[in-house]
Amino acid sequence: MTLSGIGAASKILFTLRPPLLFCPRLARPWSSFGVLEALSQPEFLDGHAQRAQASSSVSTSSSLNGVEGLKVSTWKVMSSKALGIKKSMIAKQTRSAINELRRRGYDVYLVGGCVRDLIMRRVPKDFDIITTANLLEVERAFSRCAIVGKRFPICHVYIDDYIVEVSSFSTSGSNSSSYVRYISRTPPDCDEIDCIRWRNCLGRDFTINGLMFDPYSQLVYDYLGGMEDIKKAKVRTVIPARISFQEDCARILRAIRIAARLEFRFTRETAQCIKELATLVVRLDKGRILMEMNYMLSYGSAEASLRLLWKFGLLELLLPIQAAYFVSQGFRRRDTGNNMLLDLLSNLDILLAPDRPCHNSLWIALLAFHEALVCIPRDPLVVATFGLSVHNGGDMLKASNIARRITNPHNQKFSELLEAHVWDEDNGLINEVVDFASSVISALRSMTDECFVSQAMARYPQAPMSDLVFIPLHLSLRVLRIFDCVNHRDMEKGFVPKQGSKINYYRLANGDLAELRHVFARVVFDTIYPPKIDEQDLNSPRTSGS
Repeated sequence: MTLSGIGAASKILFTLRPPLLFCPRLARPWSSFGVLEALSQPEFLDGHAQRAQASSSVSTSSSLNGVEGLKVSTWKVMSSKALGIKKSMIAKQTRSAINELRRRGYDVYLVGGCVRDLIMRRVPKDFDIITTANLLEVERAFSRCAIVGKRFPICHVYIDDYIVEVSSFSTSGSNSSSYVRYISRTPPDCDEIDCIRWRNCLGRDFTINGLMFDPYSQLVYDYLGGMEDIKKAKVRTVIPARISFQEDCARILRAIRIAARLEFRFTRETAQCIKELATLVVRLDKGRILMEMNYMLSYGSAEASLRLLWKFGLLELLLPIQAAYFVSQGFRRRDTGNNMLLDLLSNLDILLAPDRPCHNSLWIALLAFHEALVCIPRDPLVVATFGLSVHNGGDMLKASNIARRITNPHNQKFSELLEAHVWDEDNGLINEVVDFASSVISALRSMTDECFVSQAMARYPQAPMSDLVFIPLHLSLRVLRIFDCVNHRDMEKGFVPKQGSKINYYRLANGDLAELRHVFARVVFDTIYPPKIDEQDLNSPRTSGS
């Protein structure tokens, strides 16, 4: 964006995009999957790994295929060095917890999505530890530790400002799937330790999350064919998909989240069962739905997540207002085109990453902002002044002065934006901004109104009706604070706008008001006034591709 004559004040807002290293999703995690093919060769395994593979992978592979209906791939034991995993890639606090448990004589492993991400050269969202110590022994090992959870108890170990989650083999076995507990036959030639690891991995949701890493022996254990599915870029359930999703329907949302974040596809069976069993998700506790939606929208893969939710018929169950917008735009299930909502989320994704999330109030604020524009399209200068006013804590005169100096053309492809109008007086512009702020707040309230939500898809009888509202009152009030300063016309007393363009991700994740307003304004401006967009693209109508 070109802002002439504004000086340092404008630079605070309009350093628009961070370096690419802040956006791991833009780059493929490796240049070729051929490296993984090479890893299966014996020369890529150290002596310990070769012996382990010889004793477990080779000797048990034939007997495991088809155990009680499970398709179990050849066991693999791989050198973490060959896979490019270094201890320095593990968060310092996690290493501290692992070292303490190891010092006390317990076996300790990293397990789940973090192992997958390390293999794929991605920064994990978090690190999950599993140990041979029971939870009481884990609790005694750390000065700040608490056992949490009733159904699936784990330990929260507090190190600095970080929570390290530690589970135990003893509790994870007793809480495994009923389908997995049914498998009573132990594979032949399987020693006790291998059997414990194998059974724990069987309790995982997806094969690519069923990898286990021992940072001391520097071995990665793959009992479920997870490496093969990583190579194929596939999301596959460990047990048959229908049984997996019926046992825990939250796995449907986790499948969407993982596929969106990794740009993976579903296996045919998994995709079919997601479509057929999608309505199960409304049975989930609302807090759980909010948590899963936040994992999708706050960690750098919001656009891809929304596309998949729409494709598989979940959007009309979870976010009917946004689904109604997709329908009104003529957006088909497999369309690859864009619309304004997807552009907003895409610009949010550019600023976030799995280890740099935002507070959930930010994406809710963006949904409400967009819905207000859908209901009543606005002049781009009104939207720009609104975004600046949010950033400044309600100083609308300053916001309008800056907005008037914008020289970039606005994005003309969105039906939510009117033709640009020449505003001769500040009062007229400010009145329109205040009116728009009221519309945004009204849209936010609609998203938490069961009656309004239930009517969102009323014009589209082919879609299932849903009155699901998972945004609690206290959270909607927190979102309201982002916009309240504009609605009241006066600059918010005591509010200090963020200085500088660098995002403080710790504050953003914890809902710091100045940080939220700053990022909100950046996302809005990158969407309304996209940088480096050619004139032809600006004027051509936005169409959906099949």
